[in-house]
Amino acid sequence: MGTPAFPNLGKHCTVEDCKLIDFLPFTCDCCHQVFCLEHRSYGKHQCPKANKQDVTVVICPLCAKGVRLIPDEDPNITWESHVNTECDPSNYEKATKKRKCPVRGCREILTFSNTIKCRDCILEHCLKHRFGPDHNCPGPKKPDPGFQFMGLLNLSRKEDPKSTSSSKWSTSLLNAASSFRATAEAGMARLSSEFSQKTQTTRNGVVGQSSGGSSGGGNQVEQCPQCKVRFSSVTALVEHVEKVHERNGDRSGVMKVTIDVCPKCNKGFRDPVSLVEHVERDHAGTSKA
Repeated sequence: MGTPAFPNLGKHCTVEDCKLIDFLPFTCDCCHQVFCLEHRSYGKHQCPKANKQDVTVVICPLCAKGVRLIPDEDPNITWESHVNTECDPSNYEKATKKRKCPVRGCREILTFSNTIKCRDCILEHCLKHRFGPDHNCPGPKKPDPGFQFMGLLNLSRKEDPKSTSSSKWSTSLLNAASSFRATAEAGMARLSSEFSQKTQTTRNGVVGQSSGGSSGGGNQVEQCPQCKVRFSSVTALVEHVEKVHERNGDRSGVMKVTIDVCPKCNKGFRDPVSLVEHVERDHAGTSKA
């Protein structure tokens, strides 16, 4: 057996009736004996420890789980151990019940390869009923016409906080703030335009200046500090000073003040606070004509 170069080459088969010299022998992983090519399997050499590699599994009829039978142990003991420790009857329905297409009359069993999830109704259907008209899809949910921030709050509650909901919330909030700012600016511009129009109308409809200021002085409440002429309104007095005294270059004694006119009664005020108090007291807090 062997050669001078390889003295340990080849071994005899352990089977008594064989004893064949095999230069590439097989060693059994259970009984650790050497066998030839013909007797290498467990059944051929009748291995006494072949059950160590046995992977026989019994399906439990209560929980539908696989119970592996342990070699050299009574199957009844293995079964009792499984029932007393890990058997869960509630798992039987989950393991045996097969998902089917929810379309009425369809008995197609849903598997990994033939399941389609609808984007609108978020239900799983078979390939035959994957389109909306085929499974009577109600369509996407309509947005709530109520307060716009309530939908954002509900969306943030449903979605995962780690997802992109924070970015969607910030974007919607910025859009709402921008629209609110634009509305406020439009309202201020409209109010300023109405105030300017009312002021211009008041200036065009004032009573002209009177050279004889002393006559009819019962209603003349404003007096020019230069020529002592009286006028019925502050607007008429301002126009008189601008046309007569400032054009002639005689600006001595002319008061440099800013006059704020009420857009409703055309009454002038030198202090804006007085104008606000007048509007709140006499016009119920509104400046619209």
